[in-house]
Amino acid sequence: MSNGSKEIKHGLLWSVLNHKCPQCREGNIFKDKGSFHLKTFMKMNDRCPVCGQMTEIEPGFYYGTGYVSYAIAVAFSVFTFAAWWVLIGISVDDNRVFWWLGTNAFLMLVLQPYLMRLSRTAWLSIFVKFDKAWRPGKHKMAAVIRSAEPIKNSSNFCRTNKKQQ
Repeated sequence: MSNGSKEIKHGLLWSVLNHKCPQCREGNIFKDKGSFHLKTFMKMNDRCPVCGQMTEIEPGFYYGTGYVSYAIAVAFSVFTFAAWWVLIGISVDDNRVFWWLGTNAFLMLVLQPYLMRLSRTAWLSIFVKFDKAWRPGKHKMAAVIRSAEPIKNSSNFCRTNKKQQ
């Protein structure tokens, strides 16, 4: 906090809800900030644009997000059921429970793009921990990592090197 400037360190919940990198809590994980641009809403940066943290740690890393997505859907449904029960009431004598089912299904469908991104961000946050000491320019490798392009096809890379030897 030199120079009289304030450092704002956001919490884990804020960074997950806003799809920020779990390591620095500043960089965007997704290329497009909007959750409802349906052609590009799931395109992710290969690395965090701020700290250089990889967003896909290993091939197939995000298969586990199905469990997180399921837990979020159940929690959302329980919340809407409780809210419906308090505000409107649940009765077996009329169709209120079916109205809740329809409303819940509609809300889940509309919020699905956001919930998919949320589950990916939460899954990544489980495995990548926040670095309290991280500051821009502190890690010299971050600039090198950000400028490096990932190898698209490692098998061709290995064949090329073997032919040169």
